[in-house]
Amino acid sequence: MRYVRVLGEQRLELVGGKGANLGALTRMDGVSVPPGFCVTTDAYRRVVLPVLSLPDVDDLRGTIEGIAIPDDLAAEIADALGPGAYAVRSSATAEDLPGASFAGQQDSYLNIEGTAAILAHVSRCWASLFTERAVAYRRHHGIDDRTVRMAVIVQQMVPAEAAGVLFTADPVTGDRKVAAVEAVPGLGEDLVSGRANPDLFTLRDGKVVAKTIARDRPTLTDDQAVRLGALGRRIELHFGRPQDIEWCLAGDEFAIVQSRPITTLFPVPEPRDQENHVYVSVGHQQMWTEPMMPLGLSVRRLNMPPSTVEAGGRLFVDVAAVLASPARRAGLLAMWKSDPLVGDALRIIAERDFVPSVADGSPGVSPPAPPAPLPTDPAIPAELIAQSEASVAALKEAIRGRSGADLVDFVLADMQELKRLLFDPRNHQAIMAGMEATWWLNDHLEQWLGEKNAADVLTRSVPHNITSEMGLELLDVADAFRPYPSLLALSSSLSSPAGLRLLLDELPRKAGAALRAWLDRHGMRCVGEIDITRPRWSEQPETLLPLILGNIRNFEAGANRRLFEEGRAAARAAEDGFLARLRELPDGEAKATEVAAMIDRLRTFAGYREYPKYFMMRRYFIWKLALLDEADRLVRDGVLPDRTDIFYLTLPELGEVTRTQLADLGLIDRRREEFRSYEALTPPRVYTSDGEVITGSYRRDDVPAGALVGLPVSTGTVEGRARVLLDMAETDLEPGDILVTPHTDPSWTPVFVTVAGLVTEVGGQMTHGAVIAREYGLPAVVGVPNATHLIPDGAQIRVHGTDGYIEIL
Repeated sequence: MRYVRVLGEQRLELVGGKGANLGALTRMDGVSVPPGFCVTTDAYRRVVLPVLSLPDVDDLRGTIEGIAIPDDLAAEIADALGPGAYAVRSSATAEDLPGASFAGQQDSYLNIEGTAAILAHVSRCWASLFTERAVAYRRHHGIDDRTVRMAVIVQQMVPAEAAGVLFTADPVTGDRKVAAVEAVPGLGEDLVSGRANPDLFTLRDGKVVAKTIARDRPTLTDDQAVRLGALGRRIELHFGRPQDIEWCLAGDEFAIVQSRPITTLFPVPEPRDQENHVYVSVGHQQMWTEPMMPLGLSVRRLNMPPSTVEAGGRLFVDVAAVLASPARRAGLLAMWKSDPLVGDALRIIAERDFVPSVADGSPGVSPPAPPAPLPTDPAIPAELIAQSEASVAALKEAIRGRSGADLVDFVLADMQELKRLLFDPRNHQAIMAGMEATWWLNDHLEQWLGEKNAADVLTRSVPHNITSEMGLELLDVADAFRPYPSLLALSSSLSSPAGLRLLLDELPRKAGAALRAWLDRHGMRCVGEIDITRPRWSEQPETLLPLILGNIRNFEAGANRRLFEEGRAAARAAEDGFLARLRELPDGEAKATEVAAMIDRLRTFAGYREYPKYFMMRRYFIWKLALLDEADRLVRDGVLPDRTDIFYLTLPELGEVTRTQLADLGLIDRRREEFRSYEALTPPRVYTSDGEVITGSYRRDDVPAGALVGLPVSTGTVEGRARVLLDMAETDLEPGDILVTPHTDPSWTPVFVTVAGLVTEVGGQMTHGAVIAREYGLPAVVGVPNATHLIPDGAQIRVHGTDGYIEIL
């Protein structure tokens, strides 16, 4: 037959995702699949594609449903039919795939009898490809409508006594060692439609470990649930990943009617051994939880510890070895007081004994003594900065003129130089000096004066905070634009990237010079800057124009100096107030002397916390420009189709391409598709090698009912309009607004000068958003789970930055 194939065909392009998976199942011993056939995508091409090319079709779905199926195709379908009822189900080429399951997006029909009815429902399946939900789903996953084809599965109905779904991994926690069975009597239509509550069976290690029965008697026996779980494990092993399996029970035998990958699970790192492992997200600490491209991952990993692993386009640190050590475990848990959600998750794992304890070291061997603390000397951060600046200047000179394998080898070698500078003991000590002074002041001033988070105001307008300087200096750029009011008027009609680029080209000389000077200093930064592949501000300067023009609207001339002086005055006034109150206490003069010394230490070192990443980004951008020049040479030589193809190679792989002048374009395409699938995933803060996501909590009972709880990182209380932004490019803020966003990194700093408060889903006490919020005096609460979903855009909210919660008013 030309258009009909018996189930068993596995070519995706011919029978679609569902058909290919069923074809694979029919070839597995011991797996029962109801017999049937597939109306192939060739039929869709013949019948439906001509309709798609018709002009002015108002109701595409209705037109396809009413189309006449050609006689020869109808005859093939009729010849394949036997007596009895059938299920008619869609099987699109973009369905039941590892990156997108399309579950429930196209239609299925049960108990269809007779040739005419079958033919009508084949047309309905074709038409379901163009429902609003299916089109929207494809848009979300970046799938072009014109590339999708539809096959239709026609299967004999099973006289089912029970039916349901088997997940071979826990669909909620992600635990790969747990299976979940949902079961209802009959065909399962009520389960799919949500009209009936199913019986729930939880399986682990071949046993039912929990169950909830929704009616008088269970739909399955425990033995049947266990047998179904074992069958699911075999199917999972065959497809190589956890499966969402639809099943029917007839007599005492299970029939499998569908198996698709569970696409919502976050991938587990490739196992290095058979031991248990615990993974902590790097992205949550860097305030960037989006996936990174392979080049970005490979560059970032070279400055990470050996325990770093990759999964889902993100980086994680395996802390199992630390948790296994009783002595080191306590230090690890204490370290995460800056992010209580991570700390609590690790505490849960430790209490489970998921990672068995091991003996600590050799008896009688003491760890090396820590180095003596740095003196409180302003020359130290200045000297460290000068050393880094000299290193960058030397890099610019040394990389000039390099190309090919020599360039890649040079970059790999220079990464070791970056690592040496970043891990210079004095660099770490300077950062820790500021952090430890913060903790000391917060602890002692709360104990002695009842002041919570007292260090927040004391860190305003500190020296060497390059990130806060970046935001304030953009106000100076706005002042250079200010004499040209036509720019502000023109910008309102140029919101598109192309329009903004046009405006950029027409800038007056002084305005353009001010912007270029700012970019010379800060243009290597961008959103998601830890991924070297992300476009930098110097590469897309038009993205800054809305911020600059917003600064003209929202601030008067000279705002940079005024805001900085206001911050310094607030810090000085707070210091004077704290010291005066301390002197009134018993032994107050000694307490005041101690606090004054610690405030001096805080203000000496706190600003330097932001510099090492700034220095790292300067190096990244120098490397990137050189590597893109090399990519352009590879394109000119016909080795690569596009310069950005290098983003889907690791740095060593790129070196090999430059040596051989050969590139695996198939590998690049596969990685491009993988990256797109990773974009839909939400990475966990903490999860295990079983795939189980461990969700920590704040464990607080001192907040009002209904409040959203987070981590207080910048003191004060503010009330205002919530602006929920997922992308800095969407910025349309007014003074007094409160920014609510998934995460911020240094690239968001220019926005902070406008807003009155900050709420993020990700972050800790020492992440960049927290540091800059304190610098600018913004009440801030970070680490608020699902804040962007729970807080409506435009809602009036109150942010309690001292106590760590948000009220929706």
